Amino acid sequence: MPIYEFAQEEIRPLIKTTFSQMELQERRDLQRLLRANISVVAPDTLVIAEEFGEWDESRRRIDLHGIDRDANLVVVELKRTEDGGHMELQAIRYAAMVSTMTFDQAVDVFARYQGQIGCSDVDARSELLDFLGWDEPDEDAFAQDVRIVLASAEFARELTTSVLWLIERDIDIRCVRLQPYDHESRVFVDVQQIIPLPEMAEYQIRVTEKKRKERKARSDWTKYDVTLGGRKILGLRKRHAIYQTFRYLVENGFAPEDVAKHLGQSIDRSLVSVSGAVNADEFYTLAQETRQKMELSFTRTRLFCGEEELLYFDNRTYAFINQWGGPTWLQAMKNLRDSFPDQKIEFAPSE
Repeated sequence: MPIYEFAQEEIRPLIKTTFSQMELQERRDLQRLLRANISVVAPDTLVIAEEFGEWDESRRRIDLHGIDRDANLVVVELKRTEDGGHMELQAIRYAAMVSTMTFDQAVDVFARYQGQIGCSDVDARSELLDFLGWDEPDEDAFAQDVRIVLASAEFARELTTSVLWLIERDIDIRCVRLQPYDHESRVFVDVQQIIPLPEMAEYQIRVTEKKRKERKARSDWTKYDVTLGGRKILGLRKRHAIYQTFRYLVENGFAPEDVAKHLGQSIDRSLVSVSGAVNADEFYTLAQETRQKMELSFTRTRLFCGEEELLYFDNRTYAFINQWGGPTWLQAMKNLRDSFPDQKIEFAPSE
């Protein structure tokens, strides 16, 4: 969307340009101007260092290093290029390198920065405490997180894809686009945070949190002890716990379809069946043909369909789904326990 000038007689679009065409340099111009006006790309941030690189065996330097009002460290990376280069990779390295910074180290860094910009008379410690609203340093609250701000004329698709992936994994990273315009040899810059979109921030936080919980649930390898009637089976993973429970009910005379009704998902998703009592190889061939005719997917690895895993009932052969975890698994297990009380089903985490 272009930017327009509403002149007295007409509306004129501003001419989109690049920083290189306007002979603006990354460090000499963009960095110099933004360090004194950091709120343009990182609101509520105090710059404590420029070209910061105080770590062993590395020549890498953070363009602008800051602290926000919540005492989080802030890494600001700048690029005047049209694709952002590999700035997200650089920023991640820098964030990891500064993540252990203490309050006293920040004061020391800030004091030297003040001297570099001609403000050596500033009391860095008092200035930093005042910015944070603290009377005394609180090391437990200081630098609990590192925020990353990427500011560039544009961002390549592979970069934005990486940033979105990092956001889903709870990394506080954002992309701010700096689009320059030429107007009678004067440079105007349209500054837009494009990831995450400000108006979508709350929604994205909810989505990210949901995905985080889902990942945590999928990575939960807690084993369970299951009691089926008078028999106790120890140390089962979730999918095997529900398979053994389902198998137990079928072997005790309940039709697989009737049991599957209580799992909390569609029967077609929980079960695949074919006519007759067949072995594993025959089941695979027949099931694939049957599902194709029904225009349903069939993936062998998603089912308990080994030779000893298939279930038989009323001259049909059944395979039970093996994709279980998190809240879905827990609710399904509760449903089976509560729906068949006479079968004395119990389960609990293994000790």
